[in-house]
Amino acid sequence: MIESSAVIDKDPKSALKQGQEPEDTSIKYAVRAENVKFYFGQAQVLKGISVKIRANSVTAFIGPSGCGKSTLLRCVNRMNDLIEGSRLEGHVFLGTTDVYDSSLNTTELRRRVGMVFQKSNPFPKSIYDNVAFGPKIHGMKSGRELDALVEQSLRSVALWDEVAHRLTDSALSLSGGQQQRLCIARAIAVEPEVLLMDEPCSALDPIATSKIEELIFSLKERYTIIIVTHSMQQAARISEFTGFLLHGELIEYGLTKKMFHMPSDKRTEDYIRGRYG
Repeated sequence: MIESSAVIDKDPKSALKQGQEPEDTSIKYAVRAENVKFYFGQAQVLKGISVKIRANSVTAFIGPSGCGKSTLLRCVNRMNDLIEGSRLEGHVFLGTTDVYDSSLNTTELRRRVGMVFQKSNPFPKSIYDNVAFGPKIHGMKSGRELDALVEQSLRSVALWDEVAHRLTDSALSLSGGQQQRLCIARAIAVEPEVLLMDEPCSALDPIATSKIEELIFSLKERYTIIIVTHSMQQAARISEFTGFLLHGELIEYGLTKKMFHMPSDKRTEDYIRGRYG
């Protein structure tokens, strides 16, 4: 769930619109952002975003192209660091860990925060070696334990029955939908806490998209999933909570069903109704 850390407004409707609600200390948050401003050179892409994302939930970010959705997503595992001239002001926390602490090992961070990209990107290796790649980097030796982990990861993404007889085949021989599920299996093989998904179904046909969506909803029992999508229908189908971004600002967030049926901000309503974007 996404929640702002701002002070509570006396007007409940106004408070919801601003992303404010009473603090519940019993809720576990996987990711928190505090007044995050992000720049590429002199261009400001994110404008003071403060949100909390509840553990073991599916949270979607929607908004028109260029609104900052993917940039916000990549702040969580510092993928934006790879772009020259980028900088962040504010704080991002993974549990209690300050993601932008200079002493933090980014390799360890990206083990804890897996990522699945818009276009499937399997390594030019065997199906088995794709899934085993991360665990091997983190010290797991080949053997029965690794074999069992590969099988478990492939079963988790409903791919084992399709590839069990061809684990030594190239991952590039799989269909697009299978490749994307393999990439998810590769991401979860190292047991991350959070799984980021940046338009994971945009290049897939409706059948493959349906399989990925079913998979996303099933994985929330074990992982916190944050997805960026241009498809409002997809956000409505698979997410419990949704945040709407516009021009680098978080305009509104809340329960997906409420946002899609009774948005609190006119800009959210206009976007959902297709009036722009």
